[in-house]
Amino acid sequence: TLRYFQHLAVLYTEIFLDAYFNRRGKLLQSLNGFVDKRNAAKKSGEPKDVKFSEADLKKLAFWMATGSGKTLIMHINYRQFLRYNDLPLDNILLITPNEGLSEQHMEEMTASDIPCRRFDLNESGLMMAGKDAVRIIEITKLVEEKRGGGVSVPVEAFEGNNLIFVDEGHKGSGGDAWRSFRDTLGQTGFTFEYSATFGQALTAARNDDLTEEYGKAIIFDYSYRYFHGDGYGKDFRILNLKEETTEDKTETLLLGNLLSFYEQQRVFKESGEQLRPYNLEKPLWVFVGSSVNAVYTKNKEKRSDVLTVARFLHHLLENKRDWAKKAIKKLLDGKTGLVDGQDIFAEKFQYLRDARVDADTAYQELLANILHTPTGGGLHLCDLRGSTGELGLKASGAEEYFGLIYIGDTTSFKKLVEADDSGITLEEDAISDSLFDGINEPETTVEILIGAKKFMEGWNSWRVSNMGLLNIGRKEGSEIIQLFGRGVRLRGKDFTLKRSSALDGNRPKHLPLLETLNIFAVRANYMSKFREYLEKEGIETEDDVELPLPIRTNDDFFEQGLVVPRIPDDRSFAGEADVLLEVDPSIRVRVDMSLKVQTFESGSDGFAAKAVKAGRERAIPDESLGLVDWQRVYLDLLDYKERK
Repeated sequence: TLRYFQHLAVLYTEIFLDAYFNRRGKLLQSLNGFVDKRNAAKKSGEPKDVKFSEADLKKLAFWMATGSGKTLIMHINYRQFLRYNDLPLDNILLITPNEGLSEQHMEEMTASDIPCRRFDLNESGLMMAGKDAVRIIEITKLVEEKRGGGVSVPVEAFEGNNLIFVDEGHKGSGGDAWRSFRDTLGQTGFTFEYSATFGQALTAARNDDLTEEYGKAIIFDYSYRYFHGDGYGKDFRILNLKEETTEDKTETLLLGNLLSFYEQQRVFKESGEQLRPYNLEKPLWVFVGSSVNAVYTKNKEKRSDVLTVARFLHHLLENKRDWAKKAIKKLLDGKTGLVDGQDIFAEKFQYLRDARVDADTAYQELLANILHTPTGGGLHLCDLRGSTGELGLKASGAEEYFGLIYIGDTTSFKKLVEADDSGITLEEDAISDSLFDGINEPETTVEILIGAKKFMEGWNSWRVSNMGLLNIGRKEGSEIIQLFGRGVRLRGKDFTLKRSSALDGNRPKHLPLLETLNIFAVRANYMSKFREYLEKEGIETEDDVELPLPIRTNDDFFEQGLVVPRIPDDRSFAGEADVLLEVDPSIRVRVDMSLKVQTFESGSDGFAAKAVKAGRERAIPDESLGLVDWQRVYLDLLDYKERK
């Protein structure tokens, strides 16, 4: 059932196609009349809009938020175009960013009764592929000229009148080669493009011609600001530890992330019947890092983000010296040391506090329900030989996998684990089927999905409820929004796609916990990048407070003489007064060397952000001061900072 914005998207398409095929000259004249009016209204010196040419009418672009149903729009556009088209088509192509998304489109087109198949260079045009069949190919396989073997396809293989669909249309917008391939394919036909991130891609490309092209092509804009503003998708809460930090602090934040996920799972399990009308899926924790294999930090240290998470899970299962229970207690008590007046976790985990869940209970239930082991013991990493790129995770002695590392190069990563001294056990599994393919199935045991960018784009799941991030968002542009879009999808009550807070009527007390995407980021600019994105979208990220300040002129004051204090001419302050400057022992000097933490969240009142400090203030003792050599203190601090 289409939502209102989807109705509008296909309605605008219908109006356009009707005019394009039946009154093309009049359509072009009308558009350019609109351009003339805009230009006439502009002030002197403002750049003028460029008029439309007939070639500009050959492309329609849909800028729609992730989770807003772009795929359904594409299927309807396919049928709309074929209904109007009056010339034989040589090719109908769907261009995707990767093979995973190609497979997903195959499944969804089949469900919509649209004939489709993977592209085969040996099948020339629609005559062999089948009438009106969509052939699907990844943009990375397009080349200018084929050389040797392999799976690359020269663009000259698609000569003629083509109907082109481009999913994630921002891909290649900054790459001249891929963009030229797409333009060549659609030169004598018609192109539909779909993306959630046209605006970010165009900003990153800094290309006026490209901005002009999509400015003319975008027929419908339902980007994230409209999507969230209408109540669609989940709310979100981001906690970002921005600076480089120690492993124990990273693991404290990861544990807070996992405890937040455990809380969601507990609500889902205990409130099953009440939640059924809201079409929620079993929660899934997704962790994304920027590096799989070892990379060097600015301090010349080796680091693998994926291995960092694997180590954390291993330490959690081992629980040496009751580390995990002690850390969970600090989280539940709101005494983690991440403070800004109060601990950053002081107001979180309210559901667990209301249920009187203590640290021992939380740890045991976390082991049993998330890590699928009654006792812990250590992490086993199993290479699934029948599934490329998959490493299963399970606890020592456990039969079920609780998690999955889904990456490209498993061989190099296993060597990295072998060289590490963490104690993680490596195994091989030649029997199990793909865990990733079944991750959305009700009977799956996978609770945690770990990877880099392999599933950032195109992967479709309703389960994602918590995210952990390492080093994500420092350079990525549109990928930030793609990643965010993995977790804000929501079916909603009666499949409205809306949060319960945007619907009328009562709702289960703790439902908002499952309708909120929690993002915990370490060494990432994710929040600042996302906040910047929202602001570019026109969304206010801080609440406005209106303070009316009436202004009136004080006319009576102007009638008075100006009063100026001064010393009498026969007196001298410098000659009569002695001032002795002494150290005040009551003054304490404080140096703030705390970590910086940021929070950013959405809610019914809009968006709110704040900075948080981690750790205690370090006080310089009174007795060490005496008569202070401030220059010496300053130089010592500089020396300390350099050594740190």
